[in-house]
Order: sequence, then C-alpha cells, then structure tokens
Amino acid sequence: MASADTTGLTVEQREPGGSRAVRRLRREGKIPGIVYGGGEDPVAFMVDARVLRQALAHRGAVLDLHIGGAAGTPVVVKEQIHHPVTGETVHLDLLRVRLDQAIQATVVLELIGGDDSPGVKEGGVLEQVTRELTVEALPTEIPDSLQHDVSAMVIGDTLTLEALSAPSNVKLVDDPETVIATLSPPKLQLEEEPELEEETELVGEGEEAAEGEEAADGAEGAAEGGDADSDE
Repeated sequence: MASADTTGLTVEQREPGGSRAVRRLRREGKIPGIVYGGGEDPVAFMVDARVLRQALAHRGAVLDLHIGGAAGTPVVVKEQIHHPVTGETVHLDLLRVRLDQAIQATVVLELIGGDDSPGVKEGGVLEQVTRELTVEALPTEIPDSLQHDVSAMVIGDTLTLEALSAPSNVKLVDDPETVIATLSPPKLQLEEEPELEEETELVGEGEEAAEGEEAADGAEGAAEGGDADSDE
C-alpha cells in the first residue's frame, strides 16, 4: 500500500524489443521503461504517456510501482530521457529501493535573494555555476530541491558548497569546495574613442565627393545585373 509520501503508478509488462518496437509504442502513446535493482531481475514495462505525466507531476521522491496486478514496489526515478525538441519523456528508468535504506539522488539547487544582494544592486553579475547537487537520504526524505539565500553576497564573493546547509536528514555528497556561484564586478563599457568622432567628420566631408562615384558604381552594377538576367 502506498504511503502518504508516495504516488501510485500502474504499468504493463512488455517484452524487451529493438528500436522499431519502441517507436511503435511511442506512436501508440506509450512510454517504454525498465525497472531494476533491489536484488531482482530487470523488468521492461510500458505506460500510457498521460498516466506517466500525471504521476510524475504529483509524485514525491518515491513512486509506488504496480506492474499489472502485482503488489506495489517502492521505486525512484533513476533516469528520465526527454525528446530533444518536444521535451516529452521518451524513456524511463526506475530503481527499486528500500524505504529504510538511504540512497543518493540528484536535486535542483535554487538561489534566492539575488536581486537584494549588495553586489547585484551595485551592478555586479551573479552567476550560478552549479545547478544540481547530489544528496543522500532515505527515499521518502529526498527533497524536490534545495534553496540557498544569496542576499548577503557582495562583489568578488565566491559561494562554495561548504556554505550551504541541508536538512538534518539530508547529506550533501559533492566536494565541499564545489563552486556554486560567483558575483563578479560589473562589465566595463568601453569609452568612445576620439578617433571615431574624427573619422565620422572625415566621412561626412567626403560624402559629396564620393556620391558621384557611388552613383556610377550603382549604375554599372545594375547594368551587370541586367546582363546577367538576360543571360539567364
């Protein structure tokens, strides 16, 4: 039975096939997938694309997977492959888990308060270098994302993973010295060089002299174009 932290997903078992069989499934509105791990053999499955979208939209960290009429098995999404143009899911890898054993997973890092930081207010450029982090936690305690407040950053600051704090039940796995974000000085705008103004004046003075030459060149070009057209 699914817990409050899980979303049920019912799929149909399928025979593993080649690319042709997979394409046929997708044309029928089905998404192919495979579930593995947990000391059991991998099982290939297919699921209606609409059912999958609904389950993924409302899921927590854990899905309660039902293959046909079998009892539910707790799983997590190991890999979700998307179409490069439409963004739709084209394949799904699921991993069997035990709810009492910690696993590693990737979560999104969100930086908040950037517009309020002194460095940004002074024109500095805030760049987020790392957008995903690896965490370790029980399957039901893996967060959808982690947030970090950068409203105190000033120009020249470099934020590393060491400065981030995670919930007590979540462990950060990546190197503590991983650079998360930087706040660089504002980009300098090059001043207009005096030579540019002088050059503009010279161009203005020479426009009248060149006007006759340009007209002649234009007429010659038109003639050549006409000849080319007649040749065609």
